Formats: sequence, C-alpha cells, structure tokens
Amino acid sequence: MDVAVFSTRSYDREFLDLANVAAGGLHDLRYFEAGLSEQTVSLAAGAGAICAFVNDRLDRGVLAALHEHGTRLLALRSAGFNHVDLEAAEALGIAVARVPAYSPEAIAEHTVALILSLNRKLHRADVRVREGNFALDGLLGFNLGNRTVGIVGTGRIGAVVARILRGFGCRLLAFDPAPDEDLRRLGVDYVEFPELMKQSDIVTIHCPLTPQTHHLIDGASLQMIREGAMLINTSRGAVVDTRAVIAGLKSGRIGALGLDVYEEEGDLFFRDLSDTMLQDDVFARLLTFPNVLVTGHQGFFTREALTAIAETTIQNISSFQESGRATHQIGTELLA
Repeated sequence: MDVAVFSTRSYDREFLDLANVAAGGLHDLRYFEAGLSEQTVSLAAGAGAICAFVNDRLDRGVLAALHEHGTRLLALRSAGFNHVDLEAAEALGIAVARVPAYSPEAIAEHTVALILSLNRKLHRADVRVREGNFALDGLLGFNLGNRTVGIVGTGRIGAVVARILRGFGCRLLAFDPAPDEDLRRLGVDYVEFPELMKQSDIVTIHCPLTPQTHHLIDGASLQMIREGAMLINTSRGAVVDTRAVIAGLKSGRIGALGLDVYEEEGDLFFRDLSDTMLQDDVFARLLTFPNVLVTGHQGFFTREALTAIAETTIQNISSFQESGRATHQIGTELLA
C-alpha cells in the first residue's frame, strides 16, 4: 500500500522501516518532515493511507482533501485521536486506526522522573554544578514516602504510575469514572475529584482529552488544590488551562509544575527552534519559573515504545489492505 507519512523524524523512519521489513515489506512508505495541514495535504496525492502524528491537523477540510486524493485509511501513530474529526472521516468513508497501547511504562516512568526531578530540584542542581556552584540553598526536597499522590485517570498509564509510586511508600488516591479493582486491592483509594485535589501533595494527570476533560485543571479546580502541591501533566496539553496554572504558580498555590505536554504545542514541539525567538508568550512565561520543568512531549520516547508504535501502525495498514478493516480501527462510537 502507498502510505504518506507526515511529521516524520529520523527515528520514525528507522522504526517504521524495520516494522515494514518485518511484515514483508508490503508497503511503500513516503516520508514527509512537514506536518499534515491544508497547506501540505497535496503531498498525499495518490496515497491510499496516511500515517499521522499527534500534532497533525485532521479536521473536516483536510479530510475532505485527502478523500479527493484517494486516501482510504488514516493510521495514527498515537493512542490519542482528539485531533481527528471522526464524524467527518466516517461521512467521507475514511477509516481511522490508532495505536491503543504501546508502552504505558514509558510514560509512567517519565511521569515519576518529573516528580523526582522537581522534588529534588535536579534541573536546577545540574545548572549550578556546571557553573561551579555547589551550595545546597534552595534545593531542599522531601521524602516521597507517606506523601499523598492523587492520580487523575487510572487507565494503563495511571495504573503503572500507581504501582511505581506504591514502591516509594506513597499514599495513593485516584479519580476515574471506572475504578480499577486491581488498584483498589493494591491500596489505591478512589475519591471524587474535589477530594483528590484537597488531599494530594502531588496531582498527576493521566486522563484522555475529551470535551469533559478539556481544561479540567482550571482556575476553579486550582482553588481546591492543596497549597503548594505539585502538579504533573503527561496526558494531553489541553487538559490543563495554562493561564490558570501560571496564576497558580504566581500565587504559590502550585508549588511545582511538571509538563510533558502543552495545549498549544503544535507550533513548538518536535522541532528545533533554538535559533528563533519564541512567539508563544504564554509558554515563554512558563519557562521563567524556577519550579517549572517542561519536556517536549518526550514521555513516549523509548526504544520499546517506538518499536510497538511502528509495529502496530504497520499491522493496522496491513490488515486494512487485506480485509478492508484495520486491526485497531475506531469510529464515532468513541465520541459518546
């Protein structure tokens, strides 16, 4: 199958090529570094399948253009699909497939790395030592043991975070519409969202982005959070209202902030902007706080995760070519 792959970097090519060869080299993969948008959609002409990433634009206009170019399958290299107009895809007869699970351990471990780095001020300590400053003033942390951690969303990733933090001796609270009984047996207490915010020393977000979770963390919810609590988001950027979080940092309501995602990351992440001036004033303001640590959507970036993403993506394309339905095909039923 002829596949146009957008938003590609060298590592995407490496792992997708390996997966394609392992599957018998069935597909002709055409790589484009550019993201998919109305301006670049013409590059997909003749491609029966499109392979897209989290910041590609897949609204009705782009999907209509893809349909005109003959595209029948949209294969996402991600679990999230909030950037896809599923109703438009269904109306146009374009099948949509995703990678529902690749390596929850990768993102869970990155989450804990953010917690540990912020707590022990490792990002600040590294800069100091490189400048010959070995003073410890301002680097005081706390023991994680017996601290209360609130986990918002206990799907695959949230569940792994819970198991890791249990090993530190943390008290674990969780909020999720569908409680995990295995986690309950592990000692996780499910509570309502306001109670989790009030009791937690650390709040970590692992829910999908839906209309219900958009700006779940906003000014109102931050009024509930324990004074000086740490907030971590490795889920989707728009779950957090960035301006409200900045206000929380300024007031001291938020004691530390760790982000691997950002609601306007499409114009920033997955590219080298070191020689340009940041045009996003909100993001630039975030970077001025010493108690903020931001990584550029790096949580998934392990060899194991990239292998799984590539293999599942190729499997989706192959199964669609053979049977007309992708292995992990999704539709508008997920919007309910």
